[in-house]
Amino acid sequence: MTDRVGGRPPLGKRIGYALQTALFRSLLFLLGLASIETASAAGGWVFRKVGPFLSADRVARRNLRRALPDLSDAEIDRIVWEVWDNLGRGAAEYAHLGALDTRAGDRVEVIGAEHLSAARESGAPFIMFSAHIANWEIASLAAAQRGCRLTNIYRPASNPGMDRLMREARGAFTEELLPKGREGAKGAIRAMREGRPLGLLIDQKFNEGLPIPFFGRPAMTATAPAELALRFRCRVLPVRLERLPRARFRVTVEPPLALPDTGDRRRDVEALLTVMNARVEEWVRARPGQWFWVHRRWPKADD
Repeated sequence: MTDRVGGRPPLGKRIGYALQTALFRSLLFLLGLASIETASAAGGWVFRKVGPFLSADRVARRNLRRALPDLSDAEIDRIVWEVWDNLGRGAAEYAHLGALDTRAGDRVEVIGAEHLSAARESGAPFIMFSAHIANWEIASLAAAQRGCRLTNIYRPASNPGMDRLMREARGAFTEELLPKGREGAKGAIRAMREGRPLGLLIDQKFNEGLPIPFFGRPAMTATAPAELALRFRCRVLPVRLERLPRARFRVTVEPPLALPDTGDRRRDVEALLTVMNARVEEWVRARPGQWFWVHRRWPKADD
């Protein structure tokens, strides 16, 4: 039962949401008083302690066993430890994103910026895609500080207060944040028509998508990135993200992908998505402890 009034959640849930938001806002304030290295380390420590008690820990281990079957139990333990560490660090680093300068070179190393510059100077819309790996907000931040404020599609938080908080933090370096779904799809098309670049994270399960290979298993993948790229015949830039020691990062903007053009739109969409998933898989294999293994990326029936 619920006591929804006018579409609002029950009073108890609203109170819980408000407390959660206030706590996280306070934590971000305190973390902002420390250096980014200290904040990052503290976030990693907390998540390493809490993460193993969550159901997501079992999801991560199951995903790893299926995707990388040659791993030993000790290797899986190490990777999952790194996953929780990375997620905690990323959460704490929100307190410092607004002050992070990706152009100075000491905190964020950017490779391949010429590909971003060429896309920007063309005056045409383009797509940058990445994944939930390392600190994935750094890609949008690096683009914004080079004159390319991206329109991003994101999954709104169930807690409205937390959603506002995240939108505030990300709004400092994004042009527009569009909610995932029909509204987001319409907004993405509008942005492309207006010549604005899109930033997309393509590694989450999307039930209405297509089963595209990922680590040798079909994974439901959103078709919008490929459909938009083919519709507008625009540049598609893969962006690899890596976490380095002491709260440092590397962003590699790779050359634009070749767009298929066989005349068969569905086949072209599948072909482009296959290439995009392959790029993400390559990045994850290189640094498995920095990817979002806690997400149910593959169908339950495949588990």
